Amino acid sequence: MTFITRFAPSPTGPLHLGHAYSALLSHDMAMAQGGRFLLRIEDIDQSRARPQWESQIFEDLQWLGLSWPRPVMRQSDRLPRYGQILAQLHALGLTYPCGCKRADIEAAAGAPQEGVPQFGPDGRIYPGTCRQRPMTTASDRDVIRLDMEKAVKLARLHPFTETAPPNAGQQPLDPDQLQRCVGDIVLARRNMGTSYHLSVVVDDADQGITHATRGVDLFEATQIHVLLQILLDLPTPIYHHHALIRDQAGKRLAKRDDARAIAKYRSEGATPQDIRALVGLS
Repeated sequence: MTFITRFAPSPTGPLHLGHAYSALLSHDMAMAQGGRFLLRIEDIDQSRARPQWESQIFEDLQWLGLSWPRPVMRQSDRLPRYGQILAQLHALGLTYPCGCKRADIEAAAGAPQEGVPQFGPDGRIYPGTCRQRPMTTASDRDVIRLDMEKAVKLARLHPFTETAPPNAGQQPLDPDQLQRCVGDIVLARRNMGTSYHLSVVVDDADQGITHATRGVDLFEATQIHVLLQILLDLPTPIYHHHALIRDQAGKRLAKRDDARAIAKYRSEGATPQDIRALVGLS
C-alpha cells in the first residue's frame, strides 16, 4: 500500500509558520516512506476564499521545496459528490433539517449543568430542537444535521490509530461521549452544501489518504470523522495530530498574524532552511 499524505489549506489568508510546519511534516513523512504528498484546496466557504490566496499557497509551498501532483483537488468542484454522500446518510435515516440560529441554540441550551459540556468539536452542542423534523421539510434556510443517537446505534464503532504523542496508540470511540460531548453535528451548512466534517472525510477517502497529518486542535474532531467513515463504509486513515506552532506568548498562530506569514519571511530574505529551523524541522 502506498503511503499517501496531504496538506489541505483554505485560501482565506496567508500561510504562516504553523502551515509551513504541517505541510513540511506531511511531505517529509511521505517522502521518508517512498510515498506521495498531495495538496488539496479546502474552499467550500466561497464567501471567504480568494484566488490570490490560492496563488499565494502555491508560491509559498513551491518556495519551501514541496511538489505535488496536478491538478489539485478543490472542494468547490465537488459539491455533487457531497450531495451523493448526504443522500446516503439520509437513506440510512440519520439526517434532519435544522432552522435554528445561534441565538436559538444558546437559548435552548439553558443554564450550564455541572458535568455536562456546553461545547464540543463542532462548537456549541446542539440541544436537539429540530431532531424530529423530517427531511421533506428542508429548505435553503436550514442546515442538515446528523442524528447522533441513531448514528451510534447503527455504527459498529472501532478505534482509530494515532501516532503523535501524547495520544499515540489506539483511540476508541465511545457512543456516550459522542452523544453527550459532540452531539448532532452539522453535515451541510447553509449555502455550502457540505461542512468541514463531511467534506474532509469524503475527500480523504477519494484521494486514498493513508496517513492524515494535521494539528492537535483537530484531535477531538477525529471521532466525528471516524464515525462518518464507519457509517459510509470508507477507510479510516492513520492519524498524526502534531503540536501547534505558537507565538512568544503561547498563543496559536492565526492567518491574521501576518507577522509570521511565510511570504513576509521570504520578503525579508529568509531561506526555506530558515523556515525549517524556525518550526523545528531542521
